This record gives sequence, C-alpha cells and structure tokens, in this order.
Amino acid sequence: MKKNWKNIFLRGACLTSATFVFQACYGGPQDFGLDLLVEGEVSSKNTGLPIKGIKVSVANSIQHTYTDEKGSFSFYTERLESAKIQFEDTDSAENKSFAGKDTLLSINGDNIYLKIELEEK
Repeated sequence: MKKNWKNIFLRGACLTSATFVFQACYGGPQDFGLDLLVEGEVSSKNTGLPIKGIKVSVANSIQHTYTDEKGSFSFYTERLESAKIQFEDTDSAENKSFAGKDTLLSINGDNIYLKIELEEK
C-alpha cells in the first residue's frame, strides 16, 4: 500500500511541475486588463507607403516587435502613466534608410493607436 501511495504522490508532483513549466514557457492569459495594447502603422513621410521591418520597442525594455508588410504592428506592454516608444530602421538595405523616431505616450485608456511617418535619410 505504501508503494502505491508514493507512486500517486510522485505522479501528482510531476504533473504539477509540468504545468508550471508550461505556463512559464508559454505564458497564460493576459493580466485581466492590466496590460496596455499598443498598435499602429508606420509609413514613409515622402511617399505615404507602408514600411516593413521597422523595429518598434518600448524604451528601457527588451520588449520589441517589427512592422509587417502593411507597416502594421501591435504588442502588449505594462500599463504606466507614460511610455516612450522607439521606431528604428534595422534593415535599411531592404527598404531604403529611414531616420529613427521616438514618441512619448501619455496613457489614459486601454488601447493606443499610433500612425507614425518616418523620413528617409
């Protein structure tokens, strides 16, 4: 009987550990409205065309994303009173060379939509 009890305990401990590891690696649901959705589009100031491959990041953070073919981006970030969003051309060989731009957001809603125009260098 003791061996059966030990096996049941060990299986339960393994299942619990696997659940914690899965959640740590793949995350869980959003923080129940505590995060801020930042989305928008980046285009050329000269042509008005969307720019692919622009790095969009939150200042003083490792969090970043890149614009897609339509110049669109979206990500969740921590809700603060203000946040500095940086736009940087990291693949200028592919789509011309654009000057970087910083935007300081004053946050007072659940979603932020940005329409950014970058100038060619």
